Amino acid sequence: MQKLLKIFMGAALSIYTLSSCNKYLDVVPDDVATLESSFANANETQAYLFGCYSTLQALSDIRRNAGFTTSGEMMFPFPLQDQTTLGGSGGDAGFSILRGLQNSANPLLNFWSGYNMGQNMWQAIRRCNIFLENVHLPPDLPEFQRKRWAAEAKFLKAYFHYWLLRMYGPIPLVDVNLPVNATIEQVRVKQQPVDSCFNYVVRLLDEAIVDLPPLIQNLAAEQGRISGTIAKAVKAEVLATQASPLFNGNRDYISMKGKDGNALFPQAYDESKWQRAMVACQQAIEAAAAAGADLYQLRLSGGIVHMSDETRRMLTIQGAFVDSWNPEQIWTLNTQFGWQYMASPRVTAEAAANVFAVYSNFSVPLGESELFYTRNGVPINEDRTWDFKNRYKLQAGDDAHAYYIKKGYNTVKGNFNREPRYYADVAFDGSVWFGSGNLDDNNPNFINAVNGPAAPPDQLRFNATGYWAKKLVPYQTTFGQNSVQQNYSWPFMRLTGLWLLYAECLNEVNGPGQEVYNWIDKVRERAGLKGVVASWTQYSTSPNKCNTKEGLRAIIHQERRIETAFEGQAGWDLRRWKELQNVLSSPLQGWNVFNRTTDGYYQLRIAQQTVFGVRNYFYPIQDYDLLTNPNLVQTLYW
Repeated sequence: MQKLLKIFMGAALSIYTLSSCNKYLDVVPDDVATLESSFANANETQAYLFGCYSTLQALSDIRRNAGFTTSGEMMFPFPLQDQTTLGGSGGDAGFSILRGLQNSANPLLNFWSGYNMGQNMWQAIRRCNIFLENVHLPPDLPEFQRKRWAAEAKFLKAYFHYWLLRMYGPIPLVDVNLPVNATIEQVRVKQQPVDSCFNYVVRLLDEAIVDLPPLIQNLAAEQGRISGTIAKAVKAEVLATQASPLFNGNRDYISMKGKDGNALFPQAYDESKWQRAMVACQQAIEAAAAAGADLYQLRLSGGIVHMSDETRRMLTIQGAFVDSWNPEQIWTLNTQFGWQYMASPRVTAEAAANVFAVYSNFSVPLGESELFYTRNGVPINEDRTWDFKNRYKLQAGDDAHAYYIKKGYNTVKGNFNREPRYYADVAFDGSVWFGSGNLDDNNPNFINAVNGPAAPPDQLRFNATGYWAKKLVPYQTTFGQNSVQQNYSWPFMRLTGLWLLYAECLNEVNGPGQEVYNWIDKVRERAGLKGVVASWTQYSTSPNKCNTKEGLRAIIHQERRIETAFEGQAGWDLRRWKELQNVLSSPLQGWNVFNRTTDGYYQLRIAQQTVFGVRNYFYPIQDYDLLTNPNLVQTLYW
């Protein structure tokens, strides 16, 4: 009997093994039984489309976004000790790049292979291709719906290629999936020149725009899905990136060639690329206006005791970002921001008493705080009326700043007479914090970072610079024994950013002029500032700066960095402008945050040394990938 049982089990195992081999040869995604069942009907097909969206939604975790973690806007003093992320890496992987820890053996933010906080973009593209190859199958799917869903998949496929393109420069283009019986040489795909890559992304976007709805009307069921307006805005950004110095006439990379000897970067600057980007920006702005996009109007919750005009302006500036799905947000992802406790100070005794409530580790460097203008709307080192030389001396809060700085509290002079966006976006020792359970700005909470609740409790839960990204924490959020967090979805694009992108393109094509000024001034007006020409003429030590293309370019770049601060945009902008190396040429500085006296606290110290050179503008491909595909070439300088 035992012998018969062994024979039966052996036969069964053989049948299972053969069956398993056959299943393996089918080459279907791990989470899908068969392609036939995935596209058997409209419901299953839509579920597969949402699977294509999953990689995009994962990008709302700003720790994955190089535009946030490697921008110089933020530093993180210690690892997050988070072992739940991809590859078992900590959530500090992106921040660690600025410490000089990037490498080709095991790259950080690896979006090529999907490790160290990266997502495998090639798998995401493969899912999109499978969807496009099979979306015609479900018999109950109406033609108009099939076209729309295919357009969404094309957009996602384009955006995933674009993400890789920004990170790695020349990449392979995977327009269709390779068949199961592909030869070894077919599998070993080659990188394409960057202009070919950009043109491919734009072609996919153009194809998608035709069949996408201009806006999402059924928000309850379809919020977060791609519209034609989103696709047009992304197209504008793609073309502006192609026209920018990193990709347009970049002499640092003209020697990078593929295995066939062809140049992978353009050899000369092409001004016409800015013209294409300018037209795309104009079309995107028109589409946004037609879809109802407009500047944010403050929407308040209940319980307000007193609110001044100054506080209302600050909350409006902040709310444009944290009040989800408002008309100013052109593109917002569904997944919610989960790191408010990293961006918040401890402003109450209750928050300080709960050691797990607030970590405060997202630390804004002093240099980033000094990026914001004076109240006159010009840089702090240009304002003739602002005491730049003595900005680190102490001054007590006064009546004129009562809604920004605690009256009578000593803080540095650099925190006085600044523009409203500074007080809306950045918090510091002595600054007023409207919210966190107190909605009375006549008697508000404030940050006591020297010897109060916001002082570091230990070597783990502390802010390393003494500046917090206030913009990322809605006023309704309260931390303490019973924390109540006002969650919000992460915006990828806002209307004001698109306006400034258009102004940038206009200046690059035509130089300074009233049309350029108008688009910048629309952004500045909401911030309570005079127009560009008036501000520079009246207050700047360089009054003619706005009258030259080079001068206005610098103004636009700084305006865009201020307006989109901490939104995951500035890092990408600084890369495409080839300005990130300048920003990170000096160490990240802050105050002596562990000192418990005012004079001792306000001693400048290096919070982190930075390592960023020419090679860091693009990411290395993992060495293992180069071994398995000898047709790939390593990113230059790695």
